[in-house]
Order: sequence, then structure tokens, then C-alpha cells
Amino acid sequence: MHFGAFMEFSQRDGVSDQEIFREGFNFVADAEAWGLDSVWLAEFHFMPDRSVLGSPITVAAAIAGRTQRIRIGMAVYVLPLNNPLRIVEEVATVDQISAGRFELGIGRSGFVRMYRSYGIKYDESERRFDEALMILRTAWKGKSFTFEGEHYQVYDAQISPIPYSSSGPSMRMAATSASTFEKVGKLGLPVFVGLRGDDLSQLVGGLERFRKTWKTSGHNGSPSVYLRGPLY
Repeated sequence: MHFGAFMEFSQRDGVSDQEIFREGFNFVADAEAWGLDSVWLAEFHFMPDRSVLGSPITVAAAIAGRTQRIRIGMAVYVLPLNNPLRIVEEVATVDQISAGRFELGIGRSGFVRMYRSYGIKYDESERRFDEALMILRTAWKGKSFTFEGEHYQVYDAQISPIPYSSSGPSMRMAATSASTFEKVGKLGLPVFVGLRGDDLSQLVGGLERFRKTWKTSGHNGSPSVYLRGPLY
């Protein structure tokens, strides 16, 4: 079992952005000293009343340079809101800076307002996500490739740097709905679950679907589950 901390770098009345970043980095230093396994960064756009994490991949790079042992995760990188080739380059760079301590959590997010501000239709988010994931997995092989999709096109691209590990960075996918639990199982990815006000029976049912689909899809080993929940 692993224990980590989920971080939003939250906004509060009367506290400056500079102070919020300072508090966040100080907490990460404490988390490493306490022996926590990981810190996970949220991603929020255009929510000045909630968080300063509009560019969590940049914060992840800063944390990588300030720490020695603790793993650094994204919870989650919202794939449809960015060019997947750009994501590939950023993630591989942070993975190199951290010497393989980077954990890439991926998802679509349920904040429709963020998509609207970016000028992206939310009903395209699942198709954009699927194409982006295909590009990520292909690009990290380190060879030149071309991709023709509905939303993304890649022509003769070979990334540099490549990830720290030849197999690519550790990656897991967020799930909340029954269909998404099954999708993660089919893809053979570890799962990341955010426990909010959901009934625990729904969580149990979702994880059962995930594990069953994992096995029926022919994946080996025991699938990993990370659960985010409040602790006081």
C-alpha cells in the first residue's frame, strides 16, 4: 500500500498567489521528510477562486528539482485541452528531470466550463481523449511516426527527449462512471478514483467492473488502484 497527498494549491481570501505557491512547495518538502510516497497535482483552468494550478506540469518540474525521493503525479492531466505532442514532450522532460519519479494521471475532467473557455466542445472530449492517448503511447516508443485522426494529425514526428524509462512514464487513468471503469480495464491501465460524495457501494461496483474487464481483456498481473479521499 502506498500513501500520498493530493494537492490543489488552493486559493483563499486574503492570501496571495505567491504565498500559495510558497505554502505548496513547503508542504511537498515536509511530505518527503515525513516519508510519504507521492504528491499529486490537480489541474484547474480559469477558476481564480479555487486554485492556481493552471499549469501543473510546470509545478511538477519545479517539485522534481526540489526533491530527491518522492514521486510526483498529475491527477489528472486533462488530455483533450492540449496538443498531445506537446503533452508528450512536457511529460518526457519532467520524467527525465525527476529521474523516473513522474506519475502521469490522465482524464477528461467534468468541468465543462474549462472546455468552453478553450473553445473546445465537451461532447468531443472522449474522442479527443482516445486519439491523444494513442499518440502518447506511440510517441514514447521514440521512433518517427505519423497519425491521422479526426481531431489530431501528426506528420513524421520523433520526440526528444524520450522518457527516463524505455517503457515510458508510469501512467494511470481516472474513472468515475461504470463505462469508464470498464474502459480503463480494457486499456490495461492502473486506475485513479476520486472519492467525493459517492456511495461506497458504487465505488465497490466500479472497481469490480474494472478488475473483471482487466482479466477478460487478457491483461496479466494484478491491476493497481489509487484512491483519493479526505483525511483529517
